[in-house]
Amino acid sequence: MESGGGGGLLNQLISLLQQSLDSYNNNNNNNNNFSQQQQQFPSSSSSSFILNQHTLILPPLPHRWTSIDIEESSVNDCCSLVMPAGKSGSFGMVEPIKHPTTKKYRRDRSRGKSTGRSCATEVLEQEIWKAFPEDLFEAVIARLPVATFFRFRSVCRQWNSLLTSQSFSQLCAEVPQQHPWFYTITHENVNSGAMYDPSLKKWHHPTISTLPSKLIILPVASAGGLVCFLDIGHRNFYVCNPLTQSLKELPARSVKVWSRVAVGMIINGKPSGSGYKILWVGCDGEYEVYDSLRNSWSRPGSLPAGIKLPLSLNFRSQAVSIDSTLYFMRSDPDGIISYDMATGVWKQYIIPAPLYLTDHTLAECDGQIMLVGLLTKNAATCVCIWELQRMTLLWKEVDRMPNIWCLDFYGKHVRMTCLGNKGLLMLSLRSKQMNRLVTYNIASKEWLRVPGCVVPCGRKRQWIACGTAFHPCLTATA
Repeated sequence: MESGGGGGLLNQLISLLQQSLDSYNNNNNNNNNFSQQQQQFPSSSSSSFILNQHTLILPPLPHRWTSIDIEESSVNDCCSLVMPAGKSGSFGMVEPIKHPTTKKYRRDRSRGKSTGRSCATEVLEQEIWKAFPEDLFEAVIARLPVATFFRFRSVCRQWNSLLTSQSFSQLCAEVPQQHPWFYTITHENVNSGAMYDPSLKKWHHPTISTLPSKLIILPVASAGGLVCFLDIGHRNFYVCNPLTQSLKELPARSVKVWSRVAVGMIINGKPSGSGYKILWVGCDGEYEVYDSLRNSWSRPGSLPAGIKLPLSLNFRSQAVSIDSTLYFMRSDPDGIISYDMATGVWKQYIIPAPLYLTDHTLAECDGQIMLVGLLTKNAATCVCIWELQRMTLLWKEVDRMPNIWCLDFYGKHVRMTCLGNKGLLMLSLRSKQMNRLVTYNIASKEWLRVPGCVVPCGRKRQWIACGTAFHPCLTATA
């Protein structure tokens, strides 16, 4: 049907509708058979006319389905009619045509909600947050996970300045310390470190630009959120906060020692600004103490005559600090030597080592000295934990790695390195066919596997060479 005038077209539509309604009233009894007589016909294009901002779709050919949508001003009943063109005897009335719903993204829904909010409400909320006490802000931020702070410190200068706030430093000191983090060095990249957060089970790869890039420096001790580094030539000491990249190169030592030394570190008090002390001791008995408040090394005295020289220090074992006392592991004879930073007194404890023990190191938990090492007998190897009995000065086994994990070590030459010894241990177990990291919680006696350390945008797992544990502190300064 060709398009004609608007008035003639409307009259024709009304006439067609009236005939259909009359036919429906005369044949009301035959409506039950309509579903059986109804047939499907292929759809085709139809002529369209725009009348009063509504689209009318006409049946140009017989045996085509037609949908009529008529404006309320033209027809009394504003509903959609569907009928076979050319058949006035029967038709079916259907619901008004519903357009397919489109998916509304959460972003659009949120945008719709936000636009519906009154401007007065937004202004009121801004005024409330402006009047929020600053000390409450600091109290809340001090209790958030450390990793969270670095995500929102860029919000404004005020939040970023919390690092130098004395009140914020005191609040951080009052928050109970959680699990320590681990700062490690990998074999593949000895000039950059990797930090592991056991709470989130996530590796971080900081870029400490202040550390010397031409020297190989290794973490040897830690205290109060600070990590002490010593270059591979045993000449220069550095102290750094891996989180804030606060770095300090310590002055040259008065005693020139080119051999390996054991290093320990303590904090003078609970506040992070109270300073720290570092002790190094060599196998020949030479030692010095660094005081950060004086920024100098001092030699308080010499080892007592009762302590056998050379010391035969166990350099695989890091020093353990309990209050103001540092503990170092030695051999020949097997035992421990200690130095009290407050009194300057050395002591020696002869403690026999367990049989078949290798790769052992000292640890500490709630003021109790622990020992962790490998027990190797025949082809079987297992990681064991001992506790030092204060009365008898003997090691008592308190736990060992699950047997199903130890089966992976059977028949292999396994080496172990303890990365951190403060309540939560990280053990690096490796052989030619294996490279595994596990953590052990001394208090809860829980063993957990550590995800592999993979550099950003890389796939190859890194081999951990050495490391130390430190309690993350945002306000600790070198």
